[in-house]
Amino acid sequence: MTIPIALTIAGSDSSGGAGIQADLKTFAAFGVYGASVITALTAQNTTGVSAIHQVPSDFVAAQLDAVFADLDVKAVKLGMVGHGAAIDAIVAALARWPVGRVVVDPVMVATSGDRLLAPDAIDALRQRLIPHARIITPNLPEAAALLDEPVASSATDIESQGRRLLALGCGAVLIKGGHGNGAESIDYLISKDRVTALPAPRIATENTHGTGCSLSSAITAGLAKGHDLETAVRNAKTWISAAIAAADRLDVGRGHGPIHHFHHW
Repeated sequence: MTIPIALTIAGSDSSGGAGIQADLKTFAAFGVYGASVITALTAQNTTGVSAIHQVPSDFVAAQLDAVFADLDVKAVKLGMVGHGAAIDAIVAALARWPVGRVVVDPVMVATSGDRLLAPDAIDALRQRLIPHARIITPNLPEAAALLDEPVASSATDIESQGRRLLALGCGAVLIKGGHGNGAESIDYLISKDRVTALPAPRIATENTHGTGCSLSSAITAGLAKGHDLETAVRNAKTWISAAIAAADRLDVGRGHGPIHHFHHW
């Protein structure tokens, strides 16, 4: 039996709760072999980010070529890309090594509030990277930032922003509702011809570090296993909701602790 392979291209979280580390844990939880390309090193823990070291773009390219030349990558997740030169290297690699299943999580700000994407890289993300995506997975503030608009406050506004994000060239948009209000956290899967609401009970916990990274990686794992997009998104939503619900069983750090990636074990 050949194990499906997924690749994460993202930043490293030294505390292990988000970024590359969360992605690899998620792939493992879904029975997928995980490879990684590191775009940035962060000095961070559950209370915040104290330093970021950007990986030079030529070394990002070297990692990408090493992985793609040897491994049969079925799906790719893009998280923290850090700076414009890294985006250029990634786009060039995707041209050299085409992968049809690309998930872009437009990481801009950490759970702690620390900025993770250089302001001058936002245009490169919009114009060069997002058109490669089968799906992008912004939360409400990220969707607003990509469009230079206020944060959506209603289902109608969310759908409208999703339509404008589709116009950037991606295949579908999942706008996540974790930053919203109300008893339910509702994600909206928006494609050219359909809008699907995916509700789940809102869970009262401070331990949500790595939620966005892990959700996008769970979708990537499903795509790597050959699932259609909606199935991959629904399975990922179910899994992430359970991982958040189980987060308080862990006791990691003094700030926003991680979700429980291996809750079902």
